[in-house]
Amino acid sequence: MTATLNAPKAPGPGPRPAATRRPTPPGTRLLVLGGDRSVLVPVRPLLGFAALLAAVVAVTAVCLAVGETDLDPVTALRAAFGDGTARDVLLVEKLRLPRAEAALAVGAALGVAGCLMQTLAQNRLATPDTVGFNEGATAFAVASVTGVATQLLPSAAALAGAATAASLAFALGGGAGRNGYRFLVVGLGIGAVFGAVTNLMLSRAAIDAANAAFGWTVGTLNSRDADTVGHLELGLLVCLPAAVLLGRRLSLLRFSDAVATGLGVRVRGLRIGVLAVAVVCAGLAVAVAGPLGMIALAAPEAARRIAGPRCVPVLTSAAAGAAFTLLADLIGRTALSPIEVPAGLVTAVVGGPYLLWLLLTTRPRRTA
Repeated sequence: MTATLNAPKAPGPGPRPAATRRPTPPGTRLLVLGGDRSVLVPVRPLLGFAALLAAVVAVTAVCLAVGETDLDPVTALRAAFGDGTARDVLLVEKLRLPRAEAALAVGAALGVAGCLMQTLAQNRLATPDTVGFNEGATAFAVASVTGVATQLLPSAAALAGAATAASLAFALGGGAGRNGYRFLVVGLGIGAVFGAVTNLMLSRAAIDAANAAFGWTVGTLNSRDADTVGHLELGLLVCLPAAVLLGRRLSLLRFSDAVATGLGVRVRGLRIGVLAVAVVCAGLAVAVAGPLGMIALAAPEAARRIAGPRCVPVLTSAAAGAAFTLLADLIGRTALSPIEVPAGLVTAVVGGPYLLWLLLTTRPRRTA
């Protein structure tokens, strides 16, 4: 007889074992898209952004409803989409909606620019207000209105002014990275120079031209030009996705330049890209409403408190800036009615104490 050996059987194509659940970092959820693809979703920033969007919709409804003729907020929202009586639709679509649209676009642009600048300079005080971008854009916009040595439109002139101020601050301040405080101080000086130039042009201009340019010096959303608002909205369509992509890389600049370079980041190119997006957002926002101070300072700070410190909250900053600008315009229209206070004065009065608090609580980082 021939003895047969009991060899082990080869494993057949049986059922696949259940996939083990991958551990995720705290505060995140793994979203499976199908197959082997999945996305790690941060929960807190997503919920905070959704809550801010709801707040923006609510404030927008109030802004559309409040005025000399008050409406119900729900009725005002319906009228904004053409649903309602002829009087309500005319009142909302022709008179109040363009102003609210301008406030939303301006606030979102300033929020994005402030978030990018603060993260790049690693300083909460570094915003387009404090580093001279807004003052440069204002000076060139006023020059375009008063006809001083330029025939550019306000949007193009404001972009040129913001770019000029950014180039000077970046060159004289030695970049906007680890020299954050030097960049800030140089920007303050550049802003002071451009502010003086603006006052000089207004003092020497004809009275009609000076009155036409006055809106760019105080910051107002009253009777804004539709074409200029359209230019800002087109700029946001390009800059907002770019800012989100840049924000993902900006988080790596919290390390030293050598570490960031080792992780595959082109540090100089990233800084130039961030400055370019911030210049476009700030310049186009100033071309619409003038220098609305404190929006770019307060919106990113509120966004970080909502979204947490683990990300660069670009979208949350945009939503917070839109909400703050709408609120400032609403307060300016209603607080002393029938007298209208420009939104720039409201943000200055409210934001002044906040800036003092930041100055007293911000400590410089040692970079030795």
